[in-house]
Amino acid sequence: MTEQDDVKKSAAAMKRLRQERKEEVAAVQARFKEQRDVRRKITQALEGDPKTVPEVAAASGVPAPEVLWHITAMKKYDLVAEVGMSAEYYTYQLIEEPKP
Repeated sequence: MTEQDDVKKSAAAMKRLRQERKEEVAAVQARFKEQRDVRRKITQALEGDPKTVPEVAAASGVPAPEVLWHITAMKKYDLVAEVGMSAEYYTYQLIEEPKP
């Protein structure tokens, strides 16, 4: 079997898999889109002054547990930082990317 035959066989297998799992792929893509939209709302709410999770939830319309989940992920990747406390809540602020 030649290399070209292997490529054709692999392409056919991938096409078949995409067809068989079309619904799962569509569901995953929809979930990613939903998460991007939520992340955008949270990021917009965090622009300006530092805010607590309840303040971000109120400003974005996203439930507080979901805001906390996203902020935790954003913290892990250095997109937000804890910058203080407000009563019993941490306050979070977007980390600005350094300008080149």
